[in-house]
Amino acid sequence: MRILIVEDEPKTAAYVRKGLMEQGYVVDVASDGFDGLHLATSSSYDLVLLDVMLPGIEGWDVLQGIRRRHPTPVLFLTARDAVEDRVKGLRLGADDYLVKPFAFSELLVRVQNILRRGGVQPEQRLHFADVEVDPLRRRVTRAGQRIELTAKEYALLDYFMRHAGEMCSRTLIAENVWDMNFDSDTNVVDVAVRRLRAKLDDAFPQKLIHTIRGVGYLFDEQTP
Repeated sequence: MRILIVEDEPKTAAYVRKGLMEQGYVVDVASDGFDGLHLATSSSYDLVLLDVMLPGIEGWDVLQGIRRRHPTPVLFLTARDAVEDRVKGLRLGADDYLVKPFAFSELLVRVQNILRRGGVQPEQRLHFADVEVDPLRRRVTRAGQRIELTAKEYALLDYFMRHAGEMCSRTLIAENVWDMNFDSDTNVVDVAVRRLRAKLDDAFPQKLIHTIRGVGYLFDEQTP
């Protein structure tokens, strides 16, 4: 699921982005109202976290611009704590309103509640060979054996499961799992795959993660 943060305070934006990415979300950040409105209306997001006091266009106007084009859920994340501000935000169509400073745990629960209310249903379990992934509980098993993965290892496996039998280039893996442009001097993908392979493949006779020299990786029951 993709979330857009529209926040001009770099530390707050980085804090929220890091926390959400650790939970498996893909997160973009806009630092002013103009960019926020453009991204929110030209791309597909499951949720927008929106500050009120922004350079360029205030959050109120960004929300109205979004509502004219999309039903994307919006959560105001702002220091404006007056009752009239809360009422205004909700009347303009915001789905929730959280005042700074806030605890990330509370923000996360509000995000999850909005996504559920907005019709983003828990995904069905993913199956391939003897591997099963439960997206709701973020639980992975192979041949009935529980596999403990980090958040990034889980995101990598999720990507492989959804593209089983397909050639997965390092570029596409980096863009989809790390949400970054691929740097040929960076071995972050190879390191992550090695760690995932050690947990998912090494103890089992059938290997699922195959290296395709010069290209990337193949997640398949058959050796290429």
